[in-house]
Amino acid sequence: MTLKIHHLNCGSMCPIGKRLINGHGGLFEPADMCCHCLLIESADGLVLVDTGLGSADVGNPAQLGRAFTMVTRPKLLLEETALHQVRALGFKPGDVRHIVLTHLDLDHAGGLPDFPDAQVHIFKPEHHAAMERPTLGEKARYRPVHFAHRPRWVLHETAGEHWNGFDSIRALPGSGDEILLVPLTGHTRGHCGVAVNADGADGAGWLMHCGDAYFYHDEVNPQQPYCTPGLRLFQNLVQIDGTQRRANQARLLQLARSHGGEVSLFCAHDPVELARYG
Repeated sequence: MTLKIHHLNCGSMCPIGKRLINGHGGLFEPADMCCHCLLIESADGLVLVDTGLGSADVGNPAQLGRAFTMVTRPKLLLEETALHQVRALGFKPGDVRHIVLTHLDLDHAGGLPDFPDAQVHIFKPEHHAAMERPTLGEKARYRPVHFAHRPRWVLHETAGEHWNGFDSIRALPGSGDEILLVPLTGHTRGHCGVAVNADGADGAGWLMHCGDAYFYHDEVNPQQPYCTPGLRLFQNLVQIDGTQRRANQARLLQLARSHGGEVSLFCAHDPVELARYG
């Protein structure tokens, strides 16, 4: 069956420095960033790819940490939460059967408590990093309040399957729908992309949610790759392994060059890419 896929913004952020981040505007203007999530209507119920910020984050921004709120300046709108948007589409929160996460950073996993009954699919090294939080940076990026409800974790490991030259893991192995975790480590220890066989939806055979493997749409421009200075600096500041991150980013660029007609790539925070599916 052809999946019905909704592209959601589950958290607008407005850091200062529009020219350095979005590539235009003034240095002291607020930039535009989003939390690009997917809601997939599948034969097995609803599947969320990332959750963005949650309703409890909107009600209590302090739980996100001062550093995050000061730097990203999130709008914190209840109507942007995945919970609100699921209901606006006529579904109940319990209809979300599965959540597939690129990683567990607070702006990707903040909505987990809004869907306590869903199975939460994650690459095992990422789960370990979020539970252990071994460095100061990881203590800031992973917020225990988002996991306090004891999610129904489903931990995945690689098992020799491949997708377009990448390792891949079937996130929902008992399902007829192809939703794959594709390890793209570097931004975090267990960061993944999520590849979805859209079977003609959105005009592409496959959609590839690259999470935070890159941040600016032109980073995977086959003709002239480019990243704005602000986002280039930010990626370097928050990466856990720069060598792995840059290598995987280069692999995504090569994927765009070799399979651009078959695979549509987008990242988590670029509003230009989100608008393509609006």
